[in-house]
Amino acid sequence: MELAYYSDYAVRLVNTEEPARSKDALTSVEAVRELFGANQQAARRTTDADVTRFRSVRARLRAVFDAADGGDETLAVDLLNSLLLEFPVSPQISGHDVRDEDGRPDWHMHLADHPSNATAGYAAIAAMGLAFHLTEHGVDRLGLCEASPCRNAYLDTSTNRSRRYCSDRCATRANVAAYRARKREEAERTGRSAETAQPTTAVTDR
Repeated sequence: MELAYYSDYAVRLVNTEEPARSKDALTSVEAVRELFGANQQAARRTTDADVTRFRSVRARLRAVFDAADGGDETLAVDLLNSLLLEFPVSPQISGHDVRDEDGRPDWHMHLADHPSNATAGYAAIAAMGLAFHLTEHGVDRLGLCEASPCRNAYLDTSTNRSRRYCSDRCATRANVAAYRARKREEAERTGRSAETAQPTTAVTDR
């Protein structure tokens, strides 16, 4: 499993909340376990206490995206470094059951789960994955969706650093809203022009 894969852990956790809509999907042990995906061994360690702890880590990860989206690279790095210090990772070389053409293990770097609790394990993986993405691709590759009121986090992997939305759905919604706004503005300009061009009738005394 490549380190780049782990950056998605951070995105998944941040996007369990939609602050502008006052929505929070992280309300139960089951919701926390779903974040682990196929890593069922780590998910089974989740307890009720992890729900609150996960929310705390989520707020700190969103702050990293907020700083990056706002152009404050130093703050984004400082916030991420604080997470890395608090939740250290245990890198391991792993081959699992994957074999190459010669039948040998396909060795790759793997981040081992933290043994203390589910939150520590997830936070360590999410922070390390995000750090890898940041140092490999740049702070400006961490973004927040521009489609109001979404503000979901995303990782920009476009070739020209042009991504602005978290999904095609948000991009379409934003484009439709912009189109309608332009049409309204054009209609208003046309109306004002018509009023200005309206001939005035002179009143004469008889």
